[in-house]
Amino acid sequence: MDPIEKTLATAERAWRAHGVGRADREALAADLRLDLESAAADGVGPAQLLGEDVPGFARRLADEAGVQRRAPELRRLLGTALVGVALGAAAGFGVFLGLYRLMTVLFDQPRGLDTPVQVEVALYYGFPAAFVVLGAVATVRIHLRELPRIRATANAMALLLPLTGIVITPVTMAFAWTTGYSTSAPAVFAEVLIVLAALAGATVLARHWALREPAGQGEPAAA
Repeated sequence: MDPIEKTLATAERAWRAHGVGRADREALAADLRLDLESAAADGVGPAQLLGEDVPGFARRLADEAGVQRRAPELRRLLGTALVGVALGAAAGFGVFLGLYRLMTVLFDQPRGLDTPVQVEVALYYGFPAAFVVLGAVATVRIHLRELPRIRATANAMALLLPLTGIVITPVTMAFAWTTGYSTSAPAVFAEVLIVLAALAGATVLARHWALREPAGQGEPAAA
């Protein structure tokens, strides 16, 4: 393979692993090709121009160009949000157990109180769900504070996650109905997977929404 093409192929793999998007990879490769061809015309090979560590040079070039690294960023965001969901669910479950007696007293209606079923459902499901949203948003906001526009991302998550929960709850209940409300491991796993997929989609949408906003609103576009 031609030394220039070999170098560009190595740089392409490094950029892809570095999370550089396709359009940015093409722009970086075009600029690098011009530099390599210009150096070759002067009798300077790629190794002399870039050094032996081509992947390292490619990563530095991408960072200096200020290109966005969406893939690793989204993986970090989703992983962090999932940890926040787990922490929020655990906290919500703990508080729920602590208030269980009070909720049982209210729902058993010992004093003849007529509690609407909608209120019961909202408390039983909405209370833990609020902790899940709070856990995801707070964990992302705190743990990923060095990322650009993470505050706007967290704010968007605070709006989109509850809306997603409202939409996905009847979908999950409908799926549970198709299984006869089975509590088997595969059925429960599928229900959890549906919810997590919906929350992940809302998180990705929140990130894209935040990055589309004008850089001057809320916080700088780059940290």
